[in-house]
Amino acid sequence: MTETVLTIREMCDAFNVTPRTLRFYESKELLFPIREGQKRLFTRRDRARLKLILRGKRFGFSLEDIRQLLDLYEMGDQQKTQLSETVKLAHQRLEEMKRQRDELGQTIDELTQQIDWAEKQLEKARHDDAA
Repeated sequence: MTETVLTIREMCDAFNVTPRTLRFYESKELLFPIREGQKRLFTRRDRARLKLILRGKRFGFSLEDIRQLLDLYEMGDQQKTQLSETVKLAHQRLEEMKRQRDELGQTIDELTQQIDWAEKQLEKARHDDAA
C-alpha cells in the first residue's frame, strides 16, 4: 500500500501556511519532503511534524527548540526522552508566559490609571473654561 503524499499546495491549504513557510521549515531541517525534480511531496510524517511545529510556534518555542524536540523522536525509547524534554521546556515556557502576563497586567493597570488621570484633567480644564 502506497503512502498518501501531499503536494506543497495541498500542504499549504491543509495547514493554512505559505509555500515559503514550508520551504523555510525544510531549510531549517524541520521537514523532509520527498523531492521529485522541483516537486516536493509531503508524507504523513511531514504532516505530523508540521502540526507539531505550528503548535510549538503558537506556544512561543523557538524553531531550534522545536527541531531538537522533533529530533528526539528518533531515539527509540518510545518517545520517553522526547516527552520528558517537551514537558521540561513546556514548564519553562509556561512560567515565562505567566511572568509576561503579570507584567502586561501591571502595564494595563498603569495605563488605565494614566488615562483616568488625563480624562479628569481634561474634564477639569473644560469646567474651568466654562466658568
